[in-house]
Amino acid sequence: MGVVADSMRAKLVAAFSPESLEIIDDSDKHAGHAGAPKAGESHFTIKIIAPAFAKAGSIASHRMVMTVLKEELAGPVHALSIRASGPA
Repeated sequence: MGVVADSMRAKLVAAFSPESLEIIDDSDKHAGHAGAPKAGESHFTIKIIAPAFAKAGSIASHRMVMTVLKEELAGPVHALSIRASGPA
């Protein structure tokens, strides 16, 4: 993974102590689009399972993740798909 993904991983682990965390760089699917950086790391999918999301609804879970990643979302990350849930 790259610098942006590593930063997101560190912040999400620190904030939520997830049981499972997967960060997928989807930037290659958007190569050639206007404004898409050649270096990638602009489009991501995050799959996270953590107790913090157990009682939170979908919108609340997304807001929690987006708050933690506000710096990345203000800069290098153009698009973020979030799949957040509590443990089964």
